[in-house]
Amino acid sequence: MRFRMLSLVVASLALQLQPSAQAQSAAYPTKPIRLFVGAPAGGPTDVIARSLIQQMGDSLGQPVIVENRGGAAGTLAAGIVAKSPADGYTLIVTPSAHAYAASMYDKLPFDPVKDFRPVGQIGMMPLVAIANKAFPAGSLRDLVERAKAQPTAVNYGSSGTGSAHHLAGELFKLRTGIQMTHVPYKGSAGSITDLIAGQIQVIFEPLVSALPQIQAGRVKALAVMGEKRSPALPDVPTPGEAGLPGVEASAWYGIMAPAGTPDTVVAKLTAALNKALADPSTRASLQSQGVDVTPGPPQMFMDLITSEIARWRPIIQAAGIRAE
Repeated sequence: MRFRMLSLVVASLALQLQPSAQAQSAAYPTKPIRLFVGAPAGGPTDVIARSLIQQMGDSLGQPVIVENRGGAAGTLAAGIVAKSPADGYTLIVTPSAHAYAASMYDKLPFDPVKDFRPVGQIGMMPLVAIANKAFPAGSLRDLVERAKAQPTAVNYGSSGTGSAHHLAGELFKLRTGIQMTHVPYKGSAGSITDLIAGQIQVIFEPLVSALPQIQAGRVKALAVMGEKRSPALPDVPTPGEAGLPGVEASAWYGIMAPAGTPDTVVAKLTAALNKALADPSTRASLQSQGVDVTPGPPQMFMDLITSEIARWRPIIQAAGIRAE
């Protein structure tokens, strides 16, 4: 009996000394926050992440530090975050490739929906069909005609198997009935370098990383792959204008935390993200890179993810895309 009473006293004291989860959440954050990017530095996701961290850090009172962990089409970083403590100190910038992974892998080390909690959406960005300057095609229609005339003459690059670039290329092939050879790279930098050098002919590249190359005259733009023209490239037509509707493709980005992250923590992160997106300088920076800023509640981002998983699954299956 005496031992039992002593145990109860010790347990009671331990509970009184241990901060409650609610108290910890209320004090959040008390240390730097890691923001994972599942791609190398310099790519579209990395550029977008670094556009936000200063403003978010100022709002939260703690630094937000980008950690690049490329590999496996972003699933390596996503797996790390999914298995991290749900305390708000480990986040990830989630790109559109997150939705593709659900259909490309026989077995993922995480569930793309159930193992994450949305913080909020950052924005949408159309892809741009860009070509080597010497490539004869000057429009999407020219590209289709060239590929039909010479089925083995067109190689298109991507930042990796299962990336937005890759899926856009496969969608274009399926809708137009042409053949192009996919050449995957480890990130956008390598594919753009080879495009400029003429090793490949075309890339369906997110506007944020295509724009500097277009403006510098190193590549040419065939089309903005959205439903409307981009203010960043007002003279570049859309697929619809080229008579090729149904091949539109956009990349999108948001921030997620591990499932189970407390409501109060998510609320603080969402507020910091949306405040950063509302800041005129941050918003202008993102828009100048072709990002259509779309802040909103966390559920809006989760709805986008689930709808994109359903949209791209038949494309992935029809193209026979499997993760390498």
